[in-house]
Amino acid sequence: MKTLMIAPSILSADFSKLGNEIKAIDEAGADWIHIDVMDGHFVPNITIGPLVVTSIRGFTNKPFDVHLMVENSEKFIDPFIDCGANILTVHYEATTHLHRCINYIKQRGAFAGVSINPSTPVHLLEDIIFDVDLVLIMSVNPGFGGQLFIPHTIEKIEKLRTLIDKTGRDVYIEVDGGITDKNIYDVVRAGCNVIVAGHYIFSSKDYKKAICSLRNCATNNL
Repeated sequence: MKTLMIAPSILSADFSKLGNEIKAIDEAGADWIHIDVMDGHFVPNITIGPLVVTSIRGFTNKPFDVHLMVENSEKFIDPFIDCGANILTVHYEATTHLHRCINYIKQRGAFAGVSINPSTPVHLLEDIIFDVDLVLIMSVNPGFGGQLFIPHTIEKIEKLRTLIDKTGRDVYIEVDGGITDKNIYDVVRAGCNVIVAGHYIFSSKDYKKAICSLRNCATNNL
């Protein structure tokens, strides 16, 4: 099992001082920096593009975990890898030629991930699971931060863990949406090893304390 990674989502950061926010979560103990890219089509919101990612790249050496919630994902691979993405995740629901897309991300030297929405069943990943480095399970409907965790996500994580274990591959399971100190234990116990947390961390007055709280609650009694 991989070491637990905490990836704060900058969707909940103060965008008026984004560089300083990223520096702060780096110093507070973040493992990855999660960047949600939304296009206003695949999801009902618009966030940031490659120029912003380029501008913040110099504030940390931590991996940029870029989550593409966009239509025509293939068009965005080169721009985001060129501006500093280390991990690039595309949506199963928004990518026509998923196998081609995943393998091109890997050819470009980045980790390749696939994400599924709350209503998308895990079994649809049976063929692509042999190619990806990461699977991101959405535990809220994508598009906005601060939503409540969808409880049946736990069962989806368990199913995904079983699917991955059958392949013998070491694939990250990332979960994004509504994770707090109250539910992280169940999420990690089900098989997740990358936690995306936005509102929980950035609404805290002490980012380091918030990240430590997540780690402690995830590992206690495991």
